[in-house]
Order: sequence, then C-alpha cells, then structure tokens
Amino acid sequence: MTGVKVKYLLGNIDNPNSADIEEYEKAGGYQALGKALSMESAMVIEEVKKSGLRGRGGAGFPTGMKWMFADRDPKFPKYIVCNADEGEPGTFKDRIILEKNPHVLIEGMAIAAHALKAEHGYIYLRGEYPAAKKVLETAINQAQRRGCLKFPLHIHQGAGAYICGEETALIDSLGGKRGQPRLKPPFPVSEGLFGKPTVVNNVETFANLPFIIKNGAEEYLKIGNPECPGNKLFPVSGHVERPGVFELPMGTTLREIIYEHAGGVKGGLALKAVIPGGISTPVLPPDKIDCPMDFVSVPKWGSMLGSGAVIVFAEGTCLVKVAWRSLKFFERESCGKCTPCREGTGWLRAILERIENGQGREGDIGLLEDVAGNIAGNTFCPLGDGAASVALNFIRHFRSEFEGHIKTDCRKMAVGP
Repeated sequence: MTGVKVKYLLGNIDNPNSADIEEYEKAGGYQALGKALSMESAMVIEEVKKSGLRGRGGAGFPTGMKWMFADRDPKFPKYIVCNADEGEPGTFKDRIILEKNPHVLIEGMAIAAHALKAEHGYIYLRGEYPAAKKVLETAINQAQRRGCLKFPLHIHQGAGAYICGEETALIDSLGGKRGQPRLKPPFPVSEGLFGKPTVVNNVETFANLPFIIKNGAEEYLKIGNPECPGNKLFPVSGHVERPGVFELPMGTTLREIIYEHAGGVKGGLALKAVIPGGISTPVLPPDKIDCPMDFVSVPKWGSMLGSGAVIVFAEGTCLVKVAWRSLKFFERESCGKCTPCREGTGWLRAILERIENGQGREGDIGLLEDVAGNIAGNTFCPLGDGAASVALNFIRHFRSEFEGHIKTDCRKMAVGP
C-alpha cells in the first residue's frame, strides 16, 4: 500500500526560477515555518515524532526520537547539521533539492532550529557540488533578508571524502579534525559538534519537515507505508530508458520504479540484477523486484533501502567487474582507522581483480567469503560492512558467474549490454 500520492519535495522544480524565494513563497513556501514559530518547541518535536518520519540518509532512524534525545540534553549551545555530503555511488537525489528547491531545505532547517533551540546551523556540502554551493548561498541570503532565518546558517564544503557521509566523521571534519568515525556511544545528540548536543539529518529529511508541520502528522501518515510514511526520492541509473530522480510514496515497488517510472531496461534487454539503495546495499536478482521500497520491507527481501539509489544492470553485464570496481571505490575511500577495513578492502579488491583479469585461482571464492566475513561487523562505521556486502551478495546470487570467470578468462568473452 502506498496511500495518497502528492509531490512536495520536487513539486515546484519545473518552474525555471524554482530556486528563488519569491517563487517558493508563491507555492506556499515558509508557511510551515510561520506555523512552527507559533508553536511551542516541544509541540513541534511531538508533531515530527507522531508523523513517523524516518531519516532519509540511509539508516532510517526515527527523526522525532533523535530530536527528543537532543532536546532532553541540558547542555547548550545546540547545533543542527545538514548532511549534504552525498557521496554514495548511484545517489544524486539530494543534489536536485540543493540546486532546484533549496528553500525547502532552509525552511526545514529553520523549523528544526526552533524545535531544538539550536543557535547555529551548518550545511556540510559535498565538495563536488560547486553549483549547489552558489545556489545555497543565494537562497540563504534571500531567507535572511526576508527574516526567515533567526539563526546563523553556514555552508561548509567537504573535500571529497566518502567517509564524511558518516555523521561522526562529518562532525569531526566540520570541527577541524580529521574526518574519521567515532566509537559510539556517546552519540552526537549528546556529544556532537564541539562536544555539544548536535542533530544531524540529511537534506531529504529536512525537506520533509515543511509538509509535516504545514499539513499535520495525520496527513503525512496517509502517504506511503504506515510503518514508513511520506515520500521518498529514488534516483535511478544504469541500464534504464529514463534515468532520473523520481518522487514516490514509500512502499512503491522496485518493479514499478524500474518499469513504469524509469521506462524499463534499456534496449528491451532482460534485467540481470539491481542494487536498491546505493552500492553499499546488497544486490538483488530479478525475482526480487516486487519488493516494496521502504525501510521495513527491503530487509525482508534480502537487502536494505539505504539512500534509495536504484542501479539497474541488464543481461550481459559482467557482474564480477561490477564487484571489482565497487571494491576499488571502497578501498580508496576507507579512512584507514579500522584494520579490518583498511586491510580487508584491499584484499577483496586484489582477489576480484585477478578473477576479472583471468588469473583466478581455485579457492578464490571461498577466500573472498572468508575475508568479507572478517570485515563485516568489525568496523567503526558501515563502510566496511558495505564493502563486505558487495563481495558476499554478488557471490550469493551470481556464484556461477564467479566460477565461470575462474574457469574461463572473461576478457575472451563478449560481455556488456
């Protein structure tokens, strides 16, 4: 069940001046902020909690509960931080908000600042998004002149480190330290930026807040799956006819996303595999695409929703090569803090590289499983788990292809759609 269908994240982006505050206000923008400011801070937190909004960064943690923990901490000042470091391969959903609808993010952050009594806000922006930085700077200046921002909102541009998408690494980077994940607890809601209570939510999470406050939690709960309400942005890439970002209710099936919204597999080819939530989420075979895309359902089908970034592979794609290239990414982006990740990602990449290059050995598949098994669950942050997942799940669903590579040099075969 996907409930009511309405667009509120991308509803105004077809307007060529959608990033301008006047156009945003014409479409009802900043009305939610006015309503929030007329409410007690605790009432705003309670409304967000009642809405069932889950963080859209990947973990799906209940937003209202996170806010409640930060609100109860007696330390001041408090900070709100927007995670706009969209580095997960296949993910480009936040970029469209940043460049085309920045005021929905700013309004959401202003609502959060009022609810949490935050004195400062930061947007930690992906270093590879220079255009978004210019748009955000203009939008923040417009909001300040209009009196919509009652607190300083700063933009901090990252330096291209994937690890800084993890909230504790992001906080340390923002505070001038090396961007590496911390051991938790303590959690950022009690000891975050500069040792003070800090709420970190991603772009899409903040962008949901104006609709919730303006229309109420009950209306929000009518959209999507009741266990995971609201809309979700699904960026779709790979071998599809119409790649792009689609705003759809939570619980929309993977089949509908691929075949109705993205136009099906490119060239009419058969579907071979699909990654449902960015490359750190387990790959799914074609018989799993009736999976409802929400935080509760996807794990039951053998993967995770993650960022919701759908990557489609057509029949003929060399999945050993996909796994190898994925591990090259994880090896490069490992911060090096944890030995299993620092060493293990390199070992996985090296084994996959020799299999892909026609030099695979008897026992390499078992060795991949052994190395991946020693990484998973033994690292400070999910990067190691993501790397292990690539190896384990490609082997799980496509073992025969790995075995074929070891027996026959892939480079002598015609592969690829």
